[in-house]
Amino acid sequence: LENTQPSGSFKIRGIGNLCQNALTRGCSRFVSSSGGNAGAAVAYAGRKLGIEVIVVVPATTPEFMRSKIEAEGAHVRVHGDVWDEADLLAKEIVDGDPHACYISPFDHPDIWEGHATMIEEVQAQLAEVGSAPPSAVALSVGGGGLLLGACVGMQRCGWDAVPILAAETEGAASLSATVAAGRIVALPSITSVAKSLGARQVSTECLRWLRTRPIVARTVTDHQAVKACQEFATHHRYLVEPACGAAIALAYLPDRLPSGSAPLVVVVCGGNIISPTILDDLVHQVG
Repeated sequence: LENTQPSGSFKIRGIGNLCQNALTRGCSRFVSSSGGNAGAAVAYAGRKLGIEVIVVVPATTPEFMRSKIEAEGAHVRVHGDVWDEADLLAKEIVDGDPHACYISPFDHPDIWEGHATMIEEVQAQLAEVGSAPPSAVALSVGGGGLLLGACVGMQRCGWDAVPILAAETEGAASLSATVAAGRIVALPSITSVAKSLGARQVSTECLRWLRTRPIVARTVTDHQAVKACQEFATHHRYLVEPACGAAIALAYLPDRLPSGSAPLVVVVCGGNIISPTILDDLVHQVG
């Protein structure tokens, strides 16, 4: 239940680790790009560490999400129509500021190290109830930070044979395109309602893990992701974004899951860009 993290998503694990390490290296300003959730994590980390934060968001980031980031004390700049364009400006700001550090939303070893802790925690929880390793770990993929963190954590736990079910929505399936091509593929655009999965391409590090461990790319429709958000809210009383719903949808689609009696681990990655009104609008939008 990474949706219960203080910044609203799993992002604080890895980004918090990266920010702490950047501080020890002498950084006095964090600059990041985000569609929303990474920005919230950087802003939260910056406030806790007493460091100035600048977050560049695309125009598609809702006003209430920008306000949430600002409420943590960060400065928000709006640039471009997609995350990739906002990211270019964030890097330009860092290039012109010797005191600033670029805080990637997903593509840094410190981020993967931080995200790996959730797998180690799951292993400890399963051990407490005497359970064997899971049949699979289902998670959502945008830029690949969560996927890479899971790969690192599962290697440490000795879960090398446990498959990762990497869920994406149609219209944001850059990992699936990469798997099919055998090389990193950049999507021409993001057309899914799951805007938090809106990186046009995954980290190049994903290729290495695709070649060395079982990773199964799974694509769901926007309708299936949004429906999963509805069902999860009904069954567990938590609201999550469609980006998170992509992974949850697999739990509601038995034909997409491995056979066997071992438990399935689903990473509820969370997300801030959701409310009852937004979910209702999405239901009508995707049919």
